[in-house]
Amino acid sequence: MLPYATASDAEAALRRAMTRAEAAWFRYTAAKADCYLYYHTVAVLLAVYTLLPLMLALLELGAPAVALRYKLQPRGARLSPAGFLRCYTDTARFLLPLAAPVQLLSYPAVKMLGIRMGLPLPSAGEMAAQLLMYLLVEDYLSYWAHRLMHTKWCYDNIHHVHHEYTAPNGFVAPYMHWTEVLILTVPTVVGPVIAPCHMITFGIWFVIVAISAIETHCGYNFPFNPTKLIPFWGGAEFHDYHHYLGGNCQSNFATVFTYCDYLYGTNNAFRRHKAGQAKLKMVSEKNVEK
Repeated sequence: MLPYATASDAEAALRRAMTRAEAAWFRYTAAKADCYLYYHTVAVLLAVYTLLPLMLALLELGAPAVALRYKLQPRGARLSPAGFLRCYTDTARFLLPLAAPVQLLSYPAVKMLGIRMGLPLPSAGEMAAQLLMYLLVEDYLSYWAHRLMHTKWCYDNIHHVHHEYTAPNGFVAPYMHWTEVLILTVPTVVGPVIAPCHMITFGIWFVIVAISAIETHCGYNFPFNPTKLIPFWGGAEFHDYHHYLGGNCQSNFATVFTYCDYLYGTNNAFRRHKAGQAKLKMVSEKNVEK
């Protein structure tokens, strides 16, 4: 709840006029408790994890000829409507009983970390710098957490749940053992712990994490995907290979960027795979020309 009775009081405290964004934030939050604003993230994340994969599922079910053109594993990878529904309900059954309570109970920790709710709002530059730092920190720590998940004990007892789908789709992104949910939450929150931010930045950060997870698990390699313009972005093709190999995979551990796999040599198998595909394509094209 903002400590200002009126917009004039807020502007007097800021010693300037509020921006349009700040005025809108004031109108929405002035009479709402801070915990209520934080709890918005549960509803937003549920919507993101539901609607984005749903659009891809509807594309595959409604226009398979178009969808399969970009499908990374077209053979044996198609799901029926019942299959998509089962994947979604399995994910919800795993995620909601754990993630929602953790989110709701973590509010005191969020306040203690210095996540602020009030005015002024952060500038675009401040938000961009914080989000980039969060991405780099989360990606590096998640790389090592993922490698840990592929040790024999962790895979057999925890990570095998996530690999039940060797041909992933967007609904699979948060489908994992409850222990893995807790483990992977740590890399996600380390960035905001190091550099506390505004609640708006915090919410955007969790949405970015959700969207990137859905994108890497979507199972499609769309040529017009704007993430292809981002240097070292792994994307669906990079992570789909990891799922395709399953429990024996010791390659492509990155969640977002690929620099860790490059630095530590865990993308060598994928590079050989890509080189083999390119060679087969070249031979096929030569045979067609003949």
